[in-house]
Amino acid sequence: MSKIEIACFNPESAMIAFENGADRIELCDGLSEGGTTPNFETAKQLREKINIPIFVMIRPRGGDFTYSDEEFKQMKSELLQLKTLHVDGFVFGILDENDEVNVEQNKELVELAKPYQCTFHRAFDRVKDLENSLEKVIECGFKTILTSGQKPNVSEGKENLKKLVELSNERIEILVGGGLRSTNIGELREYTKAGYFHSSAITDGGAFANRDEVIALKNK
Repeated sequence: MSKIEIACFNPESAMIAFENGADRIELCDGLSEGGTTPNFETAKQLREKINIPIFVMIRPRGGDFTYSDEEFKQMKSELLQLKTLHVDGFVFGILDENDEVNVEQNKELVELAKPYQCTFHRAFDRVKDLENSLEKVIECGFKTILTSGQKPNVSEGKENLKKLVELSNERIEILVGGGLRSTNIGELREYTKAGYFHSSAITDGGAFANRDEVIALKNK
């Protein structure tokens, strides 16, 4: 059975996702920036209300995925603080100045996050060598990669997504996301053979998940 993670940029969306069958929530802030670290109090209140897994984004700002020493320190500090809430996992991805996976820094955050799991987010769609980068992410200790197959959206990236599912050989979960909707999930599931899918379920260009879209994603 395929599973659905809903990217939630506010508490309202998280509750909509939770109440309408989502398997997991990716909690973040900064919708216009593609996701940043959420507010501690927001995460705390949601953790008290929601009993499905919550994975929390650790990203200090929008833009690229290469961080200064100060920003990296902030990421470690926020991860440790959010870890006290007993969330279920963390979502981040750090690249070096050549847009390659920064093995050292990612490993350090994955270690800090233990025993909770980590997802390498769509920074993966910026890296150059698909196969080599997949191995680096696995080496860092991540359990999941969120990717659109290194294309602007999952429909364009479906060839690469299929390839990633095959190359991963169940060593890491390929989480299909980026332009995923109830209208294309069936075809993508069939083609890629992936088992986990990711969507904001925002259908009107607004900020909130759409209840009917969450249900449709889950049903398909």
